[in-house]
Amino acid sequence: MSTPLTQEFVWRGRTVRWDRHGSGPAVVFLHGTPWSSRLWWPIAQTLAGRFTVYLWDMPGYGASSKDPTHAVDLGVQGELFADLLTHWQLEHPHVIAHDFGGAVALRARLLHGAEYRSLCLVDVVALSPWGSPFFLLVKEHAAVFEQLPPAVHRGAFEAYISGASHRGLRPDDLDMLTEPWTDTAGQAAFYRQIAQADERFTDEIEQRYAELTEPVHIVWGAEDTWIPSDRAHRLGEAIPHASVALIEGAGHLIQLDAPAALAAELSRWMCRVGG
Repeated sequence: MSTPLTQEFVWRGRTVRWDRHGSGPAVVFLHGTPWSSRLWWPIAQTLAGRFTVYLWDMPGYGASSKDPTHAVDLGVQGELFADLLTHWQLEHPHVIAHDFGGAVALRARLLHGAEYRSLCLVDVVALSPWGSPFFLLVKEHAAVFEQLPPAVHRGAFEAYISGASHRGLRPDDLDMLTEPWTDTAGQAAFYRQIAQADERFTDEIEQRYAELTEPVHIVWGAEDTWIPSDRAHRLGEAIPHASVALIEGAGHLIQLDAPAALAAELSRWMCRVGG
């Protein structure tokens, strides 16, 4: 399932690239930052035999549009996701979200009327504070970072994302993660999405997590240094009926650090809630 996203959804001038595979109940994957749907492809493939899996790139990421005049913050992405589900005619899909995708899914659910059959949150941005020292530095000086020479930008970017893996990134995985951000548009888009990140988008909904009524499962890399695993337990306390699973030997890039363990955990979860 390493094929390009072949479908388009146009929303407020933005072009969202997406695709679906398989058959059965709908499962929608959300990526985070600075990732894209490609991070989910192998996991989605394991579920496509029993489910219709939906993959998409948020505007500002991956193969979707990166117009510098368009906001790409979590508020915009949450609104877009709710409308994208309507476009797909999905009323109660299963949702699996990683990193910023968790905040996007939660905002769509709590603020914009989206409804889910189940929700799985994988190493998600959901509780303040969040943001690494590098992330916060870029946020304050995004315009300066946008002007870095391409080779310097690539080096800084590769060093940054390498810290998200516990086991270390293979060269092909590093290339896959880096490629969308290396041209002129991608470099500017990378720093722009950090500049627009703001904890107010999670603060706005954090006190409402107990309102979630669908089955919720929280999965976390035990060695996640970007968003430490204590957040999994805090989030589990905020969503009283949620279950929590830690995956040993995995950092924030759990899809690459422990793909077999993650696939097994998600398969067990989907067997439980998938019908």
